Order: sequence, then C-alpha cells, then structure tokens
Amino acid sequence: MFSLKILQNKVRQNLLHKSTAIKSLITLYFLIAFTSISVAQEVRNAIVKHTDETIEIDGFGNEESWETADEISEFWQWFPTDSLKADQPTTAKFLVDDENLYVLVTSYSEASEYIVPSLRRDYSGAGNDNITLILDTFMDGTNGFMFGTNPLGVKRESLISNGGNRYEKDYNKSWDVKWETKPSQQNGFTVSEIKIPLKSIQYPEGATQWRVNVYRHDTHTRQWSTWANVPQNQTIAGLAYMGVLDFEKPLKKSKKMIALIPYVGGAIQKDFDANQQTDAFNYGGDAKISIGSGMNLDLTFNPDFSQVEVDDQIINLSRFEVTLPEKRQFFIQNSDLFVNFGDRREAQPFFSRRIGVAKDTTGTTFENKIIAGMRLSGKINNDLRLGFLNMQTDQDSSNQIAANNNTVFTLQQQVLDRSNLSFIFVNRQTTGNPEFDHSQDEFNRVLGLDFNLASKSNRWTGRSFFHHSFSPDQKKEAYASGVRFNYNEKVHSVSFSGTRIGENYQSDLGFIRRTGILKNYLRYAYRIWLNSKTLRSINLSQSFYYVGRPKDDYLTTDRGLWSSVEVSFLNQAELEFRYSNRYTYLINDFDPTRNNSDVPLEAGTGYDYDDVELSFQSDRSNIFNYNIKSSYGNFFNGTKFSVSSQMNYRVQPHLTASMRLNYEQIKLPDPYPSANLILIGPKVDITFSKKVFWGTFFQFSSQSDIFGINSRLQWRFSPLSDFYLVFNDNYFVTDTFAPKIRSLTFKLTYWFNK
Repeated sequence: MFSLKILQNKVRQNLLHKSTAIKSLITLYFLIAFTSISVAQEVRNAIVKHTDETIEIDGFGNEESWETADEISEFWQWFPTDSLKADQPTTAKFLVDDENLYVLVTSYSEASEYIVPSLRRDYSGAGNDNITLILDTFMDGTNGFMFGTNPLGVKRESLISNGGNRYEKDYNKSWDVKWETKPSQQNGFTVSEIKIPLKSIQYPEGATQWRVNVYRHDTHTRQWSTWANVPQNQTIAGLAYMGVLDFEKPLKKSKKMIALIPYVGGAIQKDFDANQQTDAFNYGGDAKISIGSGMNLDLTFNPDFSQVEVDDQIINLSRFEVTLPEKRQFFIQNSDLFVNFGDRREAQPFFSRRIGVAKDTTGTTFENKIIAGMRLSGKINNDLRLGFLNMQTDQDSSNQIAANNNTVFTLQQQVLDRSNLSFIFVNRQTTGNPEFDHSQDEFNRVLGLDFNLASKSNRWTGRSFFHHSFSPDQKKEAYASGVRFNYNEKVHSVSFSGTRIGENYQSDLGFIRRTGILKNYLRYAYRIWLNSKTLRSINLSQSFYYVGRPKDDYLTTDRGLWSSVEVSFLNQAELEFRYSNRYTYLINDFDPTRNNSDVPLEAGTGYDYDDVELSFQSDRSNIFNYNIKSSYGNFFNGTKFSVSSQMNYRVQPHLTASMRLNYEQIKLPDPYPSANLILIGPKVDITFSKKVFWGTFFQFSSQSDIFGINSRLQWRFSPLSDFYLVFNDNYFVTDTFAPKIRSLTFKLTYWFNK
C-alpha cells in the first residue's frame, strides 16, 4: 500500500498542467495516425462464378453450378490459438446471379449432436454451433454486414460499424432484412445453404471485389475457426483481417427496394393509482426506399414501439444517469453514423433514446409521441457516407411539454486505410409557441468534428473530437473535446483517453454525464499465452483514471486505480480477480443508497475507499451455465458487499430460462442511510418454432419498489411481418402488494415490398 500511495501522489503531481498534456497527446495521436505501418498480411481469394441456373435453397446444393464453384477451405483456429488449422474441416462456396448472392457452407464434425439453445432469431454465437458470414461490400474495413445460421437453420444478422472492434457496441443485432437459409444434417457434416438478395445490402455498382470472412464455432472441439487468419487478440468478426471475393463479372446495379410496413394496434390500460381505464387504437407505418447503390431512405408515420422488449432494470449506486441500449427498429440501420461521436461514456452529442422521451414539471420521465420522421443514410460513394435524421414530436399540454423538431446531420469521409473524418450537426428546435411554466430553451444545437483512427492491421485505434453547443443564452465553456488511442498487439496493449467537458456544454438530444471536468484514463495489459491442457491465457492489467474540475484549480473529484488478473480457460470459462482503490469528492449532497434519505453525505467531503472483486463465467455452451460476481470493501464512509449473478438453463431448442440476481448490502455509520438492495429478474423464453415465440420477463427492484411482468407473444406469419400480443402488469411493493398499471396491447405489421 505504501508504494501505491506514492504512485498516486506522483500521478497527481504530473497532472497539474492537464491542458498542456492533452495538447501534446493530440500531437502524438496524429503523428501515430500518419506514420503507423501495417504488417503485411497474406490475403486469401475466392472466385465467385456467375450463374443463370435457378438455385433452390434446400440445404443440399445439388445444382450443377455448385459442382463447378470455387471452394474455400483450410480454416485457421482463432480460439484457443491462432497458429494452427482447425481440427474439424469447414468449406464454403459462392455463386451470384443478377439478384442474389448464394453461399454453401459445409461443416464437418465427429459429433452426432449439436448445441442449438433456441429457435429465436438473432441468437448469441457464444453458446451454440454456428457459422457466420462477414461481408465488407465497399472494402473500407469500417462497415459491413453479418449473416449467421446454425444446424437448425435459425438466422441472425447484424450491421457492423467502427471496424467491428467492440462486441457490444459495434454489432447491431436489431437490424433485420429478408434472406433465406436452410440446413441439412448428413452423416458427419452439416450443409447450410444461404441466399442473400443483393437489394438487401448496399454495394458499389460495377464492383468486382468484396472483402469476406467466414467463421465457425464448433462446440464439440470448443474451437472457433476462420477462413482468413485473425490474430487471437483481435475480434473474430472484425473487418481488419479478411479475404477477398473476386466476382467473375462486375456486379450490376441492384434492384431498387421499396418496402411499405403498415401497422395497426390497440391497447387496454388500467391505471389503478389514478383509478382510470383507457382504450386506444393506433395505426401508422414505415417505408424503406433504396436510393442508388448505397443509400437508404426510411420514413415513419405515427410510430408505435409497444412491441419493443422492456429494458432491464438496474441498481444504480452512482451519482449519475445511466444509459440503456436503443431497441427501436427505426433508429437502428446505419446508427453508427449518428451515435459514433464524442465520448460515449461522458459526452455523446446524440443519443437516440432522447427522442420520444420527455420529462414533466416534476422530473418524471414518460413517453412523448412522435408524429413522423425520416432518415437518409448510407454511402454517397466509396469514401463518403451521409446521415440525415429528422423527427417531429408532439406537444403534450397536460405535462407542459412543447412540440420539438429534432435533426441530426452527419458526414463521414474515409481517410488513410481505415480511418475517417466525421462531422455532426444536432438541432432541437421548439415548434409552436406554448406558454408553459416548465419550458425548454427555444433551441439547442451542437456542431462537432471527430477523427477516428484505425490502422490497417487494427493495431492502432482511437479518436479525437471537438464539439461546441449553442443555446439562446450563449455562455462560455460550451464545448467538449477529447482524445483516445489504443495500441493492441498479441502480448501488450495500452489505452489512453483524455476528455475535457466545459462547464456550459449542453446537448438536449445527447448524453452528458457531467460538465466542467477534465478526465484522464490509462490502462496497460500484459497477456501471457499458455501451452496448457486447461488454461488458454492470463491477462494482467493496471488501470488508472482521474477526474478534476478546472475551474476549482483542478480539484480532484474522482480517482481510481484497478489491478486485475483475468484467466481464460480452454473450455471457454473465464475467471477474474480485481483490486480497486477509489477516491470520491462530493460536489453535491449524495445518498449512496439512492433512496432519497433525509441525511445524505454532505457536499464538500472526500472519501478514499478500496475493495476486492471476484467473478467467474462458465462455459456458455453448457445446458446449465452461469456467471457470478462478488465484491466486498469500503464504500464512502462505510462498507458494501455485492453479489450479482445470472443463471441460464435450456431444454433445447424450445425452452430457455434464466434468473438474474443482484444484491447490494450497504452499511454506513449513523445517522447516514444503510440499505439492502435486491434486484431479481427471472425470464422464460419458449420458442415453439422459428416463427412463434413467447417470452415472459419478471422484474423486482427494491430500489424502486416496483414488481413488473412483461409477457410477449410474437408470431412471424410472413418474412419480417409479425403479430404481437403484449401483457404488462406492474405493482407497488411497499407495505402492501398493490397493482399500479396493467395493460394488454396488440400490434400487427406487414411488410409489402417490391
């Protein structure tokens, strides 16, 4: 501990002149961007023959064209190593005609049984046998398409952005398009036949090459393998390491896609607290129109999101607002064009969940009706992307909410190999002239410029940005700026970021965690790759962060130092131990239990505290799998014990059940508040077929004293056309178990396309 304190003091001393340090780092950042040299990689090629033969998607590939198609094979392992060929062979063939791309994948296996937990679309690849196709149609190494299937023919697809570097943020699973796949299980192998309509994806007219990769997860050997060799320290589906498809003939311009998606819906709702019952009938719809070879126009009128899965409740013990993922389909496609700006944790200029959500005079959040909207997004040419979003929200006089027009305009110009320079303009403009006591400014605007770095080998990645906000009462320090870079090689990895948020920076359509700060973050990791019968690797890392307030002579408000050891097992289990030391200085009064105590911790006080944490993730392919994390240590002026876990069980492929549990025991000395906070979230998902699903989600949080039930029945009666029946039931859980709001909702959508 003595050496740790010395290190912290030295770091504090070195951060006295922060602005000079950040300027130097920005200079270093651009020097790296223009001088980084990529290691040459062997590029594998596959010829895609043109066919006039009718290809029937039956999982057998008996057509004559398949007999003469070029075949790729000799897949490399990615897990547990990247230097050996896969134990079980995989082959793939490609064909194309004027309207479709065809893929035939053969996966050999010594096992007679496969793991397929569910028949629901958009499964997770980690827990089952599957093959996945990655396409980079513009060959920019930045944006791509993912299509996957498993031995039962269940589909998944995603949009890939930002080179696919981060699993959770760069793969958008909510994207859906029409395509076909059918498997056949034969003696010793599975054949998966795929047809992807060319109008479902974007590509340059006359293209003769696409970048491609195919990867496979084999649960029997517990191996992940890829056609193009991907280093094991990189993301398996990343766009830096890919092969090339050589088309026998230049691709013609794809047929124009025009899709109309009307809906009708209704709801019956009872508010027990207000003793009111309401009935509603809604109608509206969306339209999707392809423009040229790389652009999409999306239109929506009176959108309804009642079928969207409810958010997971959380226990929030921080001093700040938290973000939850966007699940509304309209905001999904090409979403990276709008949200991939700034610092996602501290200062994001546009956060789509701000649209359609408002706060009343008491600060209560509720749904604000969207009248209509449009989005134009995609590629203007090989190097330039454009995004334009405009949404009109309705006035709500009862809650004193004005109507607003919300606009986002972005441009992204590719530079160097895989980097880009991006511009963003965000505008919220009040429409009409309501005289409400609780009113927003007439407008709020943000202008910004970002440079995103990604070297050819993906060894160097990062971002630098500068954004400025504008309001009627314009003030100084209305800006946010930052720099981040990451260096990632097989043994060593280093990450650094510095963010400066001005005191008066404001983005009404964005996510701003706090203002008036300077934040620095540094992390170093050392990986040990093992030759063991049990372990794959050990990852040792050290992280440090600092947050100060420049206007108060860089007063330290937050500081943290983490030391962690992560162990990866050959059976795909993971174990982590972490020690944390934190310091927090309170600018405002704060109740750490978030229960609105009458005796909060006082503003102007500082707390130094540490804890230890142990977590374990079992092999996700097991019938019963789980993760568990527990920590204990000091917490402000008291102690905190935490346990969080999720347990999953399946009766494949028709039933999956899970239980999520969080427990936080906070003990503070009198007269400050203590609490035992519990969050329980069981979920049952029944997949009767690949078209009928029934999921039920129970949630109880002692922090909010709410128990909720969300049960959703979905029938996909035609491709991308659905009938939903949703039951919601919420209860107050205080001294009595009293109903709060109960509703039954239906929605019918149908996809008409040309």
